[in-house]
Amino acid sequence: MLQGEKPKAGKRARILVVDDEPEMTRVIEQALTRRGYDLSTRQSAEGAWEALEREDFDVVVTDLNMRGMTGVELTEKVARNRKDLPVIVITAFGSLETAIATMRAGAYDFLTKPFEIDQLVVAVERAISNAELREEVKRLREEVARTKPSPDFVGDSAAMKKVHEVIARVADTDATVLVTGESGSGKELVARDVHKRSRRGTGPFVAINCAALPETLLESELFGHLKGAFTDARSTSRGLFVEASGGTLFLDEIGEMTPGMQAKLLRSLEERAVRPVGGTAEVPFDARLVAATNRDLESLVESGKFREDLYYRINVVHIEVPPLRARGNDVLLLAQQFIHRFAGPLGKNVRGLSDAVAERLLSYAWPGNVRELQNCIERAIALARFEELTVEDLPPKVRDYKPSSFVVVATEDPTDLVTMEEVERRYIQRVLEAVGQNKTQAAKVLGFDRTTLYRKLERYKLGGP
Repeated sequence: MLQGEKPKAGKRARILVVDDEPEMTRVIEQALTRRGYDLSTRQSAEGAWEALEREDFDVVVTDLNMRGMTGVELTEKVARNRKDLPVIVITAFGSLETAIATMRAGAYDFLTKPFEIDQLVVAVERAISNAELREEVKRLREEVARTKPSPDFVGDSAAMKKVHEVIARVADTDATVLVTGESGSGKELVARDVHKRSRRGTGPFVAINCAALPETLLESELFGHLKGAFTDARSTSRGLFVEASGGTLFLDEIGEMTPGMQAKLLRSLEERAVRPVGGTAEVPFDARLVAATNRDLESLVESGKFREDLYYRINVVHIEVPPLRARGNDVLLLAQQFIHRFAGPLGKNVRGLSDAVAERLLSYAWPGNVRELQNCIERAIALARFEELTVEDLPPKVRDYKPSSFVVVATEDPTDLVTMEEVERRYIQRVLEAVGQNKTQAAKVLGFDRTTLYRKLERYKLGGP
């Protein structure tokens, strides 16, 4: 803002002037009011502090020597409790020692009486500009922190970069997200990262495992209940949808939800309101939904076990978390992170992995994904004797693992050769193992439509129900 320029409409800065000399207060008030500032005056530091506890101001202009609390004491109090509020100190007793004392107390600027009123105007405008700059820097830092991936969500592989890219693009919307992936692959970490990087990131993140509760209890947990609605309802509960208002509700294992609960969930999502158990009135909520499952929901829809309309309602944005075996060197990044996390609490001075351990970790298939790796590293640290983990520290199934590959037949004997039908059966079985029995993904890999894949699974007696 230029000297003498009035603040923009809607941006009237509020100035608190503190001086026990009425004439000086009047001069300052007239000068700053004429330039478009909103002025409030007090004749004592005590009165000024009472005003600061009740109201917001952009700048404080205070005399130094006043009866009772001095200007330096007021400045110190503001610096301790309102550190982003600039204070300009004015005094008729200017000296180097006085100036140093006010600056040490936390003053933004120091003026000696008598001063030109334009000097005060310039000091006020500089203080406001400086405060606005600090606020903008703070906002940008918060924005950078919000948009950065969570430090717990490690991954530098191409597969994980794709996940991070989708999260970055969708996080700051309110679109419903469906996260899929094998058990232990980190679906909740994805959900938390979506939440943290969204504008709802300062709101609550409320998570519930739909597979862990029977239908009646799950309904009560999600939608709430009135006191006396059932035997153990000793008080009224708002429910998790309402608890998550302003934030994110994470429904884990949504594929395990019963048909009855699916219908109630769909209605709540469409109406943006819930009906508590035992109640008749709808209660609105403002929560973003992120759902997750390790089930093949498309297959469940085809078999009639999951509502098609609910599937499309929750699958607005789909994020597929790759299994650990498809993440390359991320295994080593995660292992190192777990070493940092567990070595201290376990009282071990473990700092890294030996080359032999790294080789074993990279070759192992990790059917339990990140959760299994975490367990493996924690166990290895507990058993470790050196600063680097050794092969002997690893669980036997990881230490002794022999990677398999798809081989039709390893023989030159014609009598051992197999039919094309057997080749197909073995390859379909291998693909199913590689994608964690996800039939939708297997069909894409094999180049089959889903009907063809199901017919072959039935023919070869492969796969689960």
